[in-house]
Amino acid sequence: QVQLVESGGGSVQAGGSLRLSCAASTRTATTSLVAWLRQAPGKERELIAAFRWSTKEVHYTDSAQGRFTISTDDAKNTVYLQMDSLKPEDTAVYYCAAGVDVLPGIPYTSRSRWTFWGQGTQVTVSS
Repeated sequence: QVQLVESGGGSVQAGGSLRLSCAASTRTATTSLVAWLRQAPGKERELIAAFRWSTKEVHYTDSAQGRFTISTDDAKNTVYLQMDSLKPEDTAVYYCAAGVDVLPGIPYTSRSRWTFWGQGTQVTVSS
């Protein structure tokens, strides 16, 4: 069983930065794709970015583009989400999730798309 351990959340003022970490206990075919998602109170879960280990390809959604950056530490099986220029609307619980590379027909925001989930970490951005 793979475990994903998140860290790095907290409270910052608008314009500040945070770096989230998602450390996997191991890497297998079921963790070949790693995503960062977030969910704010009363809102639907939102995909932020996705990273593919095999090609190091990164996909950012509009919410993250230009402000958030994914990096990795291969030796530690860790995926980082560097978040800069944070805004109050970035306030949410952030989750990392891992799953197989391709799973047709299942939205990235669906819980069933991902085999493993981190515990979630709160990010609060004040104005």
